[in-house]
Amino acid sequence: MMESGFIYFKKSPAFQNASSLEDFLDNGSQTYNSSLTYNHFAHNLVAFDFGFDNNVVADSVDLEKRASITIAAIEQDFHLILISEYFDESMILLKHALCWSMDDVVSFTLNRRTDVSRRSVLPSTAEKIKRWNALDWRLHQHFNATFWHEVEHLVGQEQLKMEVSQLKYLRAKLAKTCLKDGGAVDPSQIKEAGLQPYQPHESAIIEGYNLNPGLDWQTKKKCRRLITPELQYTYILYSKQFAKQPDKH
Repeated sequence: MMESGFIYFKKSPAFQNASSLEDFLDNGSQTYNSSLTYNHFAHNLVAFDFGFDNNVVADSVDLEKRASITIAAIEQDFHLILISEYFDESMILLKHALCWSMDDVVSFTLNRRTDVSRRSVLPSTAEKIKRWNALDWRLHQHFNATFWHEVEHLVGQEQLKMEVSQLKYLRAKLAKTCLKDGGAVDPSQIKEAGLQPYQPHESAIIEGYNLNPGLDWQTKKKCRRLITPELQYTYILYSKQFAKQPDKH
């Protein structure tokens, strides 16, 4: 997540002068200023997104206490925490928790960078990330453990493997129906402006999709919903939620 965030939020004050993620972790983090706008993207972002103080460092004497308080508060509000690294497994767990069908959790990946814009993280860099994001790392360790406990409780490992395979099969089948060329493409190859994902920085090339031509209206509607980028989808939901009411006479 930190590697992705460094590229995606490169224009933030925390990252903009760093030549690489390693450079930020070795040097930029020492001059990090939490009061600057958008700098929260650079430090314990998961804790921030949950609404907690993210300005916690590895050397804080109360780190473990604050981590425990944060975990307890999250668990009080959220009864199920999913893990993005295990997205398909998370969808199966969600399906069982909410008594959904497999069709309810089939999706295409959105907001993903192209392969050429990704960078591998060295083990030494990973350790620096864990130290810099010490609070987030503790949240991840805890909720990764509870995630697999929920899997055992609600699904079971063998059933999970079977359903993940089924989910991948259904996704591939749906891709053949919905997607021109069967998968994601570079943003320069996207034909329809409304399906063009936001490109935050020249180093973060976000891929998208083209619809198969000749789809019937109902299928086209379903497929379009699955490949509409997040900003456009947010606008659609906003328009539905805050639709202008007709004037009363």
